[in-house]
Amino acid sequence: MIISGLEVSSKIKKELIIKVQSLNKNGIYPCLSTILVGDDPASTIYVRNKHRACSEVGIETKDNKIDSSIEEKKLIELITSLNEDPSIHGILMQLPLPPHINQFNVINAINPKKDVDGLTYYNAGLLLNKRATLIPCTPLGVMELLKYYNIELKGKDVVIVNRSILVGKPIALLLLDKDATVMIFHSHTKNINEKVRNADIVITAVGNRKLFTLREESVKEGVVVIDIGITRENGKIKGDVDFENVSKKASWITPVPGGVGPMTIAMLLKNTVIAASTSIENHH
Repeated sequence: MIISGLEVSSKIKKELIIKVQSLNKNGIYPCLSTILVGDDPASTIYVRNKHRACSEVGIETKDNKIDSSIEEKKLIELITSLNEDPSIHGILMQLPLPPHINQFNVINAINPKKDVDGLTYYNAGLLLNKRATLIPCTPLGVMELLKYYNIELKGKDVVIVNRSILVGKPIALLLLDKDATVMIFHSHTKNINEKVRNADIVITAVGNRKLFTLREESVKEGVVVIDIGITRENGKIKGDVDFENVSKKASWITPVPGGVGPMTIAMLLKNTVIAASTSIENHH
């Protein structure tokens, strides 16, 4: 069975349109401000897609395109000005940043209440304590997919092939909160293929098929496969999974494209609407 991120994200967008309209009636116009440093082609496309998705549900956007030579101090000054602008509810720093800029410093300059990627240490700490309202978009999107398709998590053995702060670590926390047993694999894990074979659910986000491809012989019958990887091969977008063959064994599987990708953007919209809604509470 195919897990369709397109289907679930379009349902979420319809719900968000209604929420945005009701915020508008209260004089709140949800607004997302994006910051793109440099002209990385993939990042440029991602930001454009995020703006397009915002306009579909009625979220306003402001685009800050910055030359890659910007100093860290200047970038933080820009973020501070966006923090102080009451008309902006969400701030999205498109990653990666140029090597001379410290990503940690820049991300943590964002006001946690406007941190729609859920990456500040404040929001990461809330997530660790099951108190987060703004959760990283891709992990949140994965959880929404699992929920939508009623995929049982309690007591299941889940393998995550990724240990980043963007994906692997937050997904692990969210799955633990649903009583799953979680293992995180990475580039130094021994005998990955043998170990993956025992998993009930495999979530992979490597994004390099030469380093890691999930193959049919590495999964068990009835496995659930969530593929977050993105690799461009001969102008085609592929994931980490040998979809054609693994799908014969899987009970549920996400395609690439059309799986987790649309959900990541839908969760960004959702987080922006949440941030705008909580801004009302801050006013009163």
